[in-house]
Amino acid sequence: MKPFNCIDIEIQNLIKKIKLIAFDFDGVFTDNKVFVFENGNEAVTCYRGDGIGLNKLKDMGIHVKIISSEINPLVMKRAEKLGVEAINNVQDKKAELLKMMHNLNITKDQVAFVGNDVNDLSCMNFVAFPITVNDSHPDVAGHALYKTCNNGGNGAVREICDLFENINNKG
Repeated sequence: MKPFNCIDIEIQNLIKKIKLIAFDFDGVFTDNKVFVFENGNEAVTCYRGDGIGLNKLKDMGIHVKIISSEINPLVMKRAEKLGVEAINNVQDKKAELLKMMHNLNITKDQVAFVGNDVNDLSCMNFVAFPITVNDSHPDVAGHALYKTCNNGGNGAVREICDLFENINNKG
């Protein structure tokens, strides 16, 4: 992770305003790969340290949500284990994000979105603080204000959580 004191002061000020971080799942919590078994079942790998980081965000009063276009029980099971609300089978991620914001009475200047692929751009281009993972699709990287050092599924979510913790706890 980049040392938090090397993060531009404008970015630090954005981070301090964030009340909701919405994440894509595949390619952010995972390495964007899937194991497919003979019976059609799927498996993905996730980074265990993400849970500790997400709990830190929640302890700071930041709402954490997952918005996924996938129809996959893996997303819901992982979210349940992490204690995070997840919505899957979402065709319009921005519309779903707007519903979340309305329900939480939060404006877009209080929202970050973490994505990795072109189907995340509607949210990334809408929120105050768009974030992408290091190994995001090349068409996405230019839309982010922060790009993680870690790849999706390999500590990127934890890196984001630690960044928010460090910036918010900075004197």
